[in-house]
Amino acid sequence: MSAKVTEQIHQHAIGLDARPLAEVAEILAKGQAEAAQAPLPERKNIVSGAEAMAQTIATGGMLHYVAAGSSGLMAAADAMELGGTFGIPASQICIHMAGGIPQTAEMPGDTEDATDTLMKELATLKRNDTVIAVSASGTTPYTLTALEIAQAAGATVIGIANNADTPLLTNADVRIFLETPSEVLSGSTRMGAGTAQKIALNMMSTLMAVKLGHVHDGLMVNLRADNIKLRERAQTIVKTIARCSDDTAAAALENTHGDVKSAVLCAVGAGSTDFAFRLLEGAGGNLRKALNQLT
Repeated sequence: MSAKVTEQIHQHAIGLDARPLAEVAEILAKGQAEAAQAPLPERKNIVSGAEAMAQTIATGGMLHYVAAGSSGLMAAADAMELGGTFGIPASQICIHMAGGIPQTAEMPGDTEDATDTLMKELATLKRNDTVIAVSASGTTPYTLTALEIAQAAGATVIGIANNADTPLLTNADVRIFLETPSEVLSGSTRMGAGTAQKIALNMMSTLMAVKLGHVHDGLMVNLRADNIKLRERAQTIVKTIARCSDDTAAAALENTHGDVKSAVLCAVGAGSTDFAFRLLEGAGGNLRKALNQLT
């Protein structure tokens, strides 16, 4: 039997298949809820990871998400949301998933051992890049090879794993150990481990956005409004922060070509879009600082 917690038998797993489904459902739900607590003790390390990510974006570097299997799906989900939610350019985000991002429901398991493409994929790594390497076991060959390549290039590596004292955590620059309980289905890390990974990744990328000034009073002021729902949300954000009418918010957004931060400044009384843009530039893109200068 493996010493890895992710491979151990859950305390309530014996006879699981003979229990009523309602009981199994309760065990599954409680297992997920317990796993969701794992990021909390690691919040200082998650903050350190977020600061590294923010520094990378601010200096024109790239975020590289690297993982395999279920961890790869969690990493890809976080990476793909950064553009729409926080306006992070796609040119500064790269997803490296063992075997590639699945196009069908099939996700072969042997791809996590295939490391031959990584040297080419990570050939352009720079010192101001950050690699977010995720592996429930902490021993996935694909992820560990990426770590070695990244460190040779001088990039910062954030390691996220659910087993302690594993190579990924031992060698990463920022180490996030998500101490989840054993899986109800032994080894099925899409469950508890995946839940904790998703929470940690979401926390880290959101903290990055806060650091970059893309969040104001819990509002996504750097969102990319490229559909009806998000355009309505952008208008609501401007209206809420500027305390103005719908018409004023809509006009401000039209004048700023959908840029929420500068639209807020215009709605508050910046006078012109050029002045609003200059205020934001002077404030390093931080809306609160720009508003304080304006008022």
